[in-house]
Amino acid sequence: MSEWCDYKLGDIAEYVSRGISPKYVENNGIPVINQKCIRGGAISLDLIKYQDKEKKHANEKNVHNDDILINSTGVGTAGRVAIFRQTGKVFADSHISILRLNRNIAHPLFVYYNLRKRETEIEGYAEGSTGQIELSREKVKKIDVTLPPLPEQKAIAAVLSSLDDKIDLLHRQNKTLESMAETLFRHWFIEEAHEGWIDTTLDCHSEVMRGLSYKGSGLSDSGFGIPMHNLNSIYEGGGYKEVGIKYYRDTFKERHLVRNGEIIVANTEQGHEFKLIGCPAIVPSFYGEKGLFSQHIYRVILKEKSYLTTEYLYYLLLTPSVREQIISATNGSTVNMLAIDGLQRPKFKLPPKEKVVEFSELVKSWWKKKDVNHLQLRTLEKLRDTLLPKLMSGEVTVIN
Repeated sequence: MSEWCDYKLGDIAEYVSRGISPKYVENNGIPVINQKCIRGGAISLDLIKYQDKEKKHANEKNVHNDDILINSTGVGTAGRVAIFRQTGKVFADSHISILRLNRNIAHPLFVYYNLRKRETEIEGYAEGSTGQIELSREKVKKIDVTLPPLPEQKAIAAVLSSLDDKIDLLHRQNKTLESMAETLFRHWFIEEAHEGWIDTTLDCHSEVMRGLSYKGSGLSDSGFGIPMHNLNSIYEGGGYKEVGIKYYRDTFKERHLVRNGEIIVANTEQGHEFKLIGCPAIVPSFYGEKGLFSQHIYRVILKEKSYLTTEYLYYLLLTPSVREQIISATNGSTVNMLAIDGLQRPKFKLPPKEKVVEFSELVKSWWKKKDVNHLQLRTLEKLRDTLLPKLMSGEVTVIN
């Protein structure tokens, strides 16, 4: 194996600085990356805020292409890393450290992947009280990093970035397919809804069931027991969140089972922001034919007499009109709750059967493509996560 050398980040950096203290505006400003934007090794553009164009900052405060960004405050968030791979004027806020490398020594992508697998370790460099830890610029400079020769860094980074590019492509394909379905639903059933369509309510077409009130002692490690979908299995705004799955090994009843392809809906939310409560998700197939669902979510199935479909019902639950009716039925002080009848009362215009069937056939094909993409994503992400520590330690080498 080629010789690897130990450095501190300060040894291989041309620039280490905290970001700006911005003056935010609603829009039409300069994008500012904040600490909430950095998650999973990436920058979430949906969470970016905007800086007032009138407030000036030195040009070196701009985030440059290939700069590494490190969250520098907060328990559980300090130490998170991302790499900026864009052009244009963008800032980071003062909760983020900007690391710009000397490219004669270090390849930015290699260092990014090295730091990405060590986020918990990097958080350990932070100082402060339990709730107010901070990773100072001087502490960032002292973070250890071991580097092979530059050509090997480039080769290793190319392997990992190739996997990430494929993963990103599949994510974007799935996002496009989901957007197509949402757009088609809105166009056919909201914008082109006929006045002659009759008024109906959800309880005429669906049944709602409460999940398992489980024992904490029954929870088990991944792969042991039966998968249990729970409140953390649903994204805010709707959609299935894989990282939230739990496994259960205690007793349950047949009524607590949910099948893949069925709809689950969040019935609980901390606070009253209404980002999660009432939001639906489709149970994925990769956990098997059956699983459990907890008391914090509902299972929603269609009645035999209804010609509505799961595909139609899922997007109906996401429409602003139905969301407003569901939200108005919630109650609670600290914890907001949705009763079963609150999910049955909402009114909507019932479209003709042939329109529902045509929509559902199209969406089924898109969902099938999403499922295929997701299986590929799981394979690629597992391969990347397996290779990452081995490549970073030199256990696995890349031949040029």
